[in-house]
Amino acid sequence: MVENFHRGAAVVVDRNGEIVAAYGNINRPIYPRSAIKPLQAMVFAQSGAMRRFNLSHQHLALACASHSGQDVHVNAVRRWLVQVGLNESALKCGAHEARHDETRRSMIQQGQEASALHNNCSGKHAGMITVAVHNDHPIESYTARSHPVQQRVLKTLSELTNEPVEDRPAGLDGCGIPVVGISLEGIALGFARIANGQFDSNSRRDAADKIRTAMKQFPLLVGGDDRFCTLIPGLTSRKVLVKAGAQGVYAGMTVNSNRLGFALKIDDGSGLAAEVAMGWLITKYANLSDEEILSLKPWFEPSLRTIAKKPAGVILPYFR
Repeated sequence: MVENFHRGAAVVVDRNGEIVAAYGNINRPIYPRSAIKPLQAMVFAQSGAMRRFNLSHQHLALACASHSGQDVHVNAVRRWLVQVGLNESALKCGAHEARHDETRRSMIQQGQEASALHNNCSGKHAGMITVAVHNDHPIESYTARSHPVQQRVLKTLSELTNEPVEDRPAGLDGCGIPVVGISLEGIALGFARIANGQFDSNSRRDAADKIRTAMKQFPLLVGGDDRFCTLIPGLTSRKVLVKAGAQGVYAGMTVNSNRLGFALKIDDGSGLAAEVAMGWLITKYANLSDEEILSLKPWFEPSLRTIAKKPAGVILPYFR
């Protein structure tokens, strides 16, 4: 018996913006949440701030990240802020407990409180703060929709997705950064463009190259131990890069000879269902080997088990 149905939509787009595959309504605007951090990070990668403050691909990976709050993430963001002359008090993302179980338990045992550095979006915020410092913009108000950095981010999103974001539904992401409604087709197009690096601007081509390199070389910084976004590059021989977002959103790109953009949304917001759907899309469209596809099976056909670890069922992808 099927217990639950998690319905949604997904699209795959090629380097020319042509639709390779589409399932469900790919044109209605959704809030893409953290799935579009690599698109937002294009502003940081293009700004010249990396060169000025001697920042590396590791920092760019953190700007793309929804990290688990492990020491490797927290310490890197802390050092990053020091490099631009600030500290964690500059972060406006708020504090939440580390997503990494072992780290969270250790902090509780030691009586340590989580800070904004543990917020999974602290790297994205550090990137935006760095752009503000580089351009002599106000720091305190960097999350405001009217701030020059956020205006540049929204303009970049519009250019990458071919969608006029100024007339789309506007809201706030969980970390306080302005969000805007974008279609799955537009999101996938933005990722396909970064995958291919086909831009008229040399600085934008260079920024896309940096983002691909950062996500390929430092997947642990993009997610964390045992996280989908961290494991997928390794399981696919660095052919596929993916990015999770809250509320059942996923996006990604293939960076081998078959350079495509992916985007999907599960209507009920199930993150587990989104991983199953994304895993299936990757196996079907990423031009993987049989061995690589087999390694992904625990993700696109995960087993359900009882508390005592006995098999109880399976989650299966089903695409009409």
